[in-house]
Amino acid sequence: MSQSLIDRDFYDAIVHFNRSEAARDHFYRVMDTPIDRYGRQDTVRNQVLRTYAMLFCDDMDLAPGQPAGPEEVEATADRLYTGGMGLDPKHWYRMRHHFPRIDEDNYDRFAALVIADLRSGPLHDAAVNGGDMLMVGEPDPLHMTPEQRSNQKLRPIRIGGNGQ
Repeated sequence: MSQSLIDRDFYDAIVHFNRSEAARDHFYRVMDTPIDRYGRQDTVRNQVLRTYAMLFCDDMDLAPGQPAGPEEVEATADRLYTGGMGLDPKHWYRMRHHFPRIDEDNYDRFAALVIADLRSGPLHDAAVNGGDMLMVGEPDPLHMTPEQRSNQKLRPIRIGGNGQ
């Protein structure tokens, strides 16, 4: 994934997507940018979705290198926690970023938000400066008992690079 394209400006464009036409234009311009991937033409969008699948969809039976689709992103979005467990806006990544519904229209934007945040957003800054990180919980945290949630297995996610 081109580090120069997945930067703080891209993260900000995703965060302000619904409020600014300029943000939407920047998001689509970056996502549709062609890139050379191992001698093959690709787009940033496909690379973002492949990265998301590799990091978060390991139990979704996707073939290696296959990009995440709307179903995979929607099924994994509720498993992402920031800094610790909890189903409140402070910890639950999807709620914190106001994605009440993930579907065909915005699944790639949610995946891009997560990847951009890990590379150059507040999550990156929190990991570098405060030790907080994105955690991936077990499937279906909404239907877990409080005891199950407190005992669930979590794994930290970090992406290398400085995001500049």
